[in-house]
Amino acid sequence: MTTLTFTLIAPPAQRVDMSPLVCQNLEGLDLDTIAAIELQCGKRKLRVDQLFYINGSNTQDILIADSTDKLDFIGKELNGGSISVQGNAGAYLGMQMKAGTINVSGDAGLYAACEMKNGLIQIEGDAGDFLGGALPGNRQGMKGGTVLVKGNVGQRAGDHMRRGQILIEGNAGDYCGSRMVAGTIAVMGTVGRYAGYAMRRGTLLLWNQPQLSATFNDCGSHTLAFLPMFFASFKSLNSKFADTSAAFNRVRRYGGDMAETGRGEILVRI
Repeated sequence: MTTLTFTLIAPPAQRVDMSPLVCQNLEGLDLDTIAAIELQCGKRKLRVDQLFYINGSNTQDILIADSTDKLDFIGKELNGGSISVQGNAGAYLGMQMKAGTINVSGDAGLYAACEMKNGLIQIEGDAGDFLGGALPGNRQGMKGGTVLVKGNVGQRAGDHMRRGQILIEGNAGDYCGSRMVAGTIAVMGTVGRYAGYAMRRGTLLLWNQPQLSATFNDCGSHTLAFLPMFFASFKSLNSKFADTSAAFNRVRRYGGDMAETGRGEILVRI
């Protein structure tokens, strides 16, 4: 079977809800049935074949070609299989994803991997604010899985994060790891202001010294035996995190946020 490919006919004038086009929803459907699925586009509903050229047959291996940042909810609640995005993705990429893989060759918008439960998301470009965060009004963000961003990310990465791993090769904006409950965020570049703001537990692993608030305690320098094993777990990724030269085990540890329970930690490479 060949990859099921959706090639955008022309950039849409309005934002498009792509959530119906996930592997588990399309399983067992023929191309005519898939073409007749309606997608919300602004205030209208449009058939899939009004927006995309469709070819291929493998519903467990989906490619969205010539994608733009107006295609929202790609891979929402994905529960197995793979989705590749050639170009940029809109907001809510991989929202509440349960299993499978999503690969984006360009950038992703706001709330990528929000409330994600499991699986792997790889973004070759940048990601917007609230990566791996919680939806507005909710208190539980990313709950599992791995997110790899090779570019930069916006503000509030990992907001309300509960479990899982966010790996950022570039820089992160302000409030990285804000209100974290658990999980790990690793940032090879720089982080903005208020890193770990109101975090209760969890780990921020940083390559560069951040500007920390007074509610984080300097706990001194440590050699941590688990860090080489942590880096070894990324050997299968096509990432700088898989490079042995990126690994280290000597860090300066900061405990906080003491304005909360104070059980979180920020580990900075020495």
